[in-house]
Amino acid sequence: MIKQTEGWGTRIGLIFAMAGFAVGFGNFLRFPVQAIQNGGAAFIIPYLVSFVFIGLPMLMSEWALGRYGGTKGFHATPFMLQSLNKNRIWKYIGVFGIFTNIIVASYYTYLESWTAYFAFQSIIGTFHLQSQSEIILFFNNYIDSGTPGLFPFDNIVIYVLVLAINLFFLSRGLQKGVELVAKWGIPILIVMGIFLAIKAVTIKEGDYGAINSGLEGLNFLWTPDYSNMWNPKVWLAAAGQVFFTIGIGWGTIQTYASYIKAKDDIALSSLTAGMTNEFVEVIIGASILIPLTVSFIGLDKINEILNLGALSLGFKVMPYLFGHFGSVLSALSGFFWFGLLFLAGITSSIAMGSPFVSFMSNNFDWTRNKSVLTYGVITLALGLPTVLFFNEGVLDEYDFWGGTFSLFLFAMLEIILLTWLMPKNWLWNQINLGADIRLPKLFRPIINYLTPSLLILIFVSALIKPEDNDWGKAFESVATEQVWPLDNSSIIKYSYNAGLLEEIEQADEASKPALQKRLYLLWMSKILLVLTFIGLSITIYIASRKIKFE
Repeated sequence: MIKQTEGWGTRIGLIFAMAGFAVGFGNFLRFPVQAIQNGGAAFIIPYLVSFVFIGLPMLMSEWALGRYGGTKGFHATPFMLQSLNKNRIWKYIGVFGIFTNIIVASYYTYLESWTAYFAFQSIIGTFHLQSQSEIILFFNNYIDSGTPGLFPFDNIVIYVLVLAINLFFLSRGLQKGVELVAKWGIPILIVMGIFLAIKAVTIKEGDYGAINSGLEGLNFLWTPDYSNMWNPKVWLAAAGQVFFTIGIGWGTIQTYASYIKAKDDIALSSLTAGMTNEFVEVIIGASILIPLTVSFIGLDKINEILNLGALSLGFKVMPYLFGHFGSVLSALSGFFWFGLLFLAGITSSIAMGSPFVSFMSNNFDWTRNKSVLTYGVITLALGLPTVLFFNEGVLDEYDFWGGTFSLFLFAMLEIILLTWLMPKNWLWNQINLGADIRLPKLFRPIINYLTPSLLILIFVSALIKPEDNDWGKAFESVATEQVWPLDNSSIIKYSYNAGLLEEIEQADEASKPALQKRLYLLWMSKILLVLTFIGLSITIYIASRKIKFE
């Protein structure tokens, strides 16, 4: 057993750190868009059902696995899973618990650098009274690495600086780094969010040139459209939002939980961390973006705005909306908006480095600084392609394989191991060990049977998603033509860029070179991701040779 040399300073520090990992850009950008596009208030019903039947069980399961792994001296998922099942395949499945974090961190810190830059530009008044087209041009110029802003290649320089800030706090360890940032960052984030939410919902028609009141936007968000509620697409969207928003399937929760004591409570602590995230997302996150958008742009253009996507809304639309305020309030609101996004980002991205750093420090006797530096070099090497080829879709490719596919696959296999391949009620007993609250017995079959089944269903649905997401038509095609029509966004067709291949085939000769370059870069990205996974697997294998699993 490897001696544990680190630990959390306080229980509240651990909870804030867990909540900080979960609270991210999606709480303020993705959730309100998802809610509007999937039935408004009616979306909340499948969302809450998914939270209870998938989110909470998985959250508690990962806390339980992490605490158990910590008692064995393991602080990353590869050897945690191997310690539960002697089949060596499990340590390679556990690689996803390190791989996902590195891949996502490589581009997440880049997005985080956007928030730092835009916060600075907001406070100096750059966006005040600018038109939306001017802000869009400013954004496009910034992400183009060949276009100087403050100085040549400023997007790369700021990205490196933000990554360096992450590495600095990561190098300081759990208490003086991770815990410190979370204990300060999350409360400040909440205060900024509450300020913006109150400002957004209290705008009256005519204020600052608003064409609607903020309450009208809030009502629009929370007006239920029950006609969509039984659409499988809505339920999959709700489950996906819950999945991403509370941070399951990453391997980070397990690493954090591995530093608590063997009989420390995990039931109440995991519930508290989860509910903190839900409060930030459902109450604060939903009360900023949509009310402001409706106030100044109007309901008739809401779908046009939503189709821009979450990132475009956050960086191209929000500065324009804040620009309607007076010069001081405009600067302050923009700074608070991008400031809270930065805090949401950095509390998450610091957490993403923890599994790799913990693994290398504990299994190769590396100093923490050496582990952090190695992590930084790998992350930067992987991240630069997302900066240089952002417009070619490299970041989206990373996001799909690292931030979607890997999460679902790992979480599904993990819960199957913990429930179906372990002795009966092993997981249930682990969750309740030392718990400050006892879970109702009714929750036991949910964890043991319903949650794994739902995750399998979600994964298979994404794997074979039918064309236009029309399941009825797909089953008809099987019956009549013995063919299952796959959508280009299904995992199977996305894996070989079917949509882009069709686009190339239909393009004129003048457009083909740019599309073929894009295809080449996406394939290079896939190869780089596979090589990263192989490299981590080899590292795991080397480390495993000196460990005897009981």
